[in-house]
Amino acid sequence: MDRLASNGEDSADIFNYFRSDETYRVFLEDDFDVRTHANDVIQGMAISEHLSKLSDSVNMLDKELHAQVVARHEDLLSQASGIETLQGVLEMMTTRIQSLQAAVDRIRSKITEPYSKILSRTSQLRRLQETCDLLRRIIRILYLSQRLHSQLQGGAREITKAAQSLSELDYLSQGVDLSGIDVIAQDRLFIKQARQDVDRQADKMLEQGIETQNQTQVATALQVFYNLDCLTSRVQKVLTSSRQNLQSEIDNTLDIRTLLQSQTAIRSGPGRAAMPIPGNTAAFRASLWTNVEKLTDRILTIYCQVHHLQRVLLKKRDPISHVLFSEELAKQGVSNILKHFWTFLTESLSTGLYSAADGSTHMKQAFEGEFPKLLRLLNDMWKQLQHFPDPTQDAAITMATSVIDSPMIGQLGGDGDGVLNDASYCPEKMLKQSLQQFQNAYLSRSLSRLFDPINLIFPAGATTVPQKQELDNITKTITSELTLASVDDDLCVLVAKNVSKTLHLFTAKCEQMVSTDGDSCQVIGPLTQSQRRNIAIVNILYTLHQAVYKEVSVMGYLKQEAIDAIRTALQDIVSMMENTIRPLLSSVSDAITAILHTIHNENYSISAGSENQCSLYMRELQGFIVRVHTDYLSGFDCHEFILECVQPLACRTIELFVRHVSLLRLVGEGGKMKLAADFSQMEIAISPFCRRVSDLGRTYKLLRSFRPILFQTAEHIASSPSLGDIIPYSTILHFLFSRSPLELRSPHEVADWTLVQYSQWLDEHPSEEEILSLIRGTLEAYEQAVKSKGDKEFASTYPVMIQLLQNAAV
Repeated sequence: MDRLASNGEDSADIFNYFRSDETYRVFLEDDFDVRTHANDVIQGMAISEHLSKLSDSVNMLDKELHAQVVARHEDLLSQASGIETLQGVLEMMTTRIQSLQAAVDRIRSKITEPYSKILSRTSQLRRLQETCDLLRRIIRILYLSQRLHSQLQGGAREITKAAQSLSELDYLSQGVDLSGIDVIAQDRLFIKQARQDVDRQADKMLEQGIETQNQTQVATALQVFYNLDCLTSRVQKVLTSSRQNLQSEIDNTLDIRTLLQSQTAIRSGPGRAAMPIPGNTAAFRASLWTNVEKLTDRILTIYCQVHHLQRVLLKKRDPISHVLFSEELAKQGVSNILKHFWTFLTESLSTGLYSAADGSTHMKQAFEGEFPKLLRLLNDMWKQLQHFPDPTQDAAITMATSVIDSPMIGQLGGDGDGVLNDASYCPEKMLKQSLQQFQNAYLSRSLSRLFDPINLIFPAGATTVPQKQELDNITKTITSELTLASVDDDLCVLVAKNVSKTLHLFTAKCEQMVSTDGDSCQVIGPLTQSQRRNIAIVNILYTLHQAVYKEVSVMGYLKQEAIDAIRTALQDIVSMMENTIRPLLSSVSDAITAILHTIHNENYSISAGSENQCSLYMRELQGFIVRVHTDYLSGFDCHEFILECVQPLACRTIELFVRHVSLLRLVGEGGKMKLAADFSQMEIAISPFCRRVSDLGRTYKLLRSFRPILFQTAEHIASSPSLGDIIPYSTILHFLFSRSPLELRSPHEVADWTLVQYSQWLDEHPSEEEILSLIRGTLEAYEQAVKSKGDKEFASTYPVMIQLLQNAAV
């Protein structure tokens, strides 16, 4: 320890030494207690040893202090002199503070007396002012009380002025305590009673005005409430009462016990008791619908009252402040009372109907089974509601014309929104949505009723085509459902969609029975059983189509959307008819094509003067078409439909005939006459396929225009007015090949095709541009062949054909 002191360790080393020693560490703790430490030393170790260590530590601290004083001697002297200077300054400041305090005491003694006097005078002035204000209020109360006496004697004519006086009296009574003032004690009692009387009279006047639709009474009552500063609460009270009345009417109307009591009263006679059985008698439903009709009348009445209140609120202004009453209500959060009432009405009606249906199976069956009747009652109510004028428009008209020219109505306002013309929501849609559950159930039942007759005539696994008479039930059911739904346009559209589903079901059932085997499209032998089945299917499809189309045509009440839905389904029936008959007509077309291909087996190189008679293929064609019409088409009842289906076949026959005529080579003068006769016979041949041959339009013109070309020269043919518009350039070019020498080969010969293959290629490539391109290649091949042979001249038809190709390109 002496060694440490002699080495001059700094204070930090001393403290570190103390912290590391267990004996000295306790003296550095913040909570060191002398007595506790002394007790611990006495109990723990020898006292002499501990005292020795403490003595050593004291000596070590003394040495450290001495070393510090020696090391900082100059700084300590400087600080000691600074302390003496600071002490002198503090003594000077103490003297000055004492002087200042004495001055403050002198000033306080001078202002205390004036301040006390001012405080006293101020209190007296305040009391005088309060007394004067109270006297003025008393005088005004006495005056208004006297005036109120005279105003109350004036009855309803002076009630608004009385309310204004009461309003001012209320204002005078605010913020002051008037109790104990004898001079106005009786007046205060009178004022309180007068307010109750005025309030009661205004309530009665408002109630009578709303019930009798008297705008003057309602406006007067509202002005009274406005003057009494209770307009919002009274309007809300009226609306609450209307809602309660409405809810009560709904509950009473749909109460099954009430219905049973009314039914019992009707059916029970004197001296006997009748047990009512709801739901299975017409009396129960008659009573139900009578109650619902009464409910709609009551709803109209309540709505009329609220509507009338809304109209007056939108018109009436306070004559003094010119505040519109509807705007005043809007500030208090009460706006568009009609909209809120209508929302409550639809929600209450929906809840009441659904609750009644859930509580009684018979009522549920009535609402779902006779939903159109329920919807008709609500629609009738809606139509009557639409007769009410729009409050906004009514307010504007009244402002312009001063219809209500009364001081009680005051100045009129224009802003407002009526329930019927508010674009933010659709009240009619809300009314119908309250019946959504019943509507869905009714539509489901309606669809089931529509499907029943179809499922009846098409039982599972049926193979027999239904008879036409069996379709009557389907038509009657469709007509019945549409007629029942005619009470509402939207319901009619939904039922029409059900009708569309019904027709689709019928079409699907028929499609399952259509025969698609080989016998159904053969045209060689007599009519097969498969063909008879398909004919019967087409006939019943046609019969149902015509029956439904006829019924829908006379239903003038159907919306276009409903008509479109049914017509779409009817068009699907027509498509099904076309699909059923298409294989047969395709076979007929193939047979006609095969017959016309045999035209090339005829000898047309004969000279003039030969016997001119109808060609063999033409006689075969005529006989085949007559047989098709007699055997396969006559069984169809839909003659107009069949004619529309075979008309393209007639056009195809003519076009194919003209094509093959243009492809003939080596035609002599006698052959031309024979072909001319064939053209005449062709008109007779296709006549069973159309009403008149002239109805074929452009195809008929092609047949008539091509016949004289048989006898014309190439130059005349090139200048024909029918060329291009009626007769295609490709057909004329084919015909000119037949007029050319054999060296100018036809396109199919250049391509090394048969005539049948070339005809099929022409069918597969109907584009005139593709055909002309093939012909152009043929002529170019001919030109190269001529040049390679060294010939100096082309065939006489070649320049004409080149010119026609150029004209076609233009």
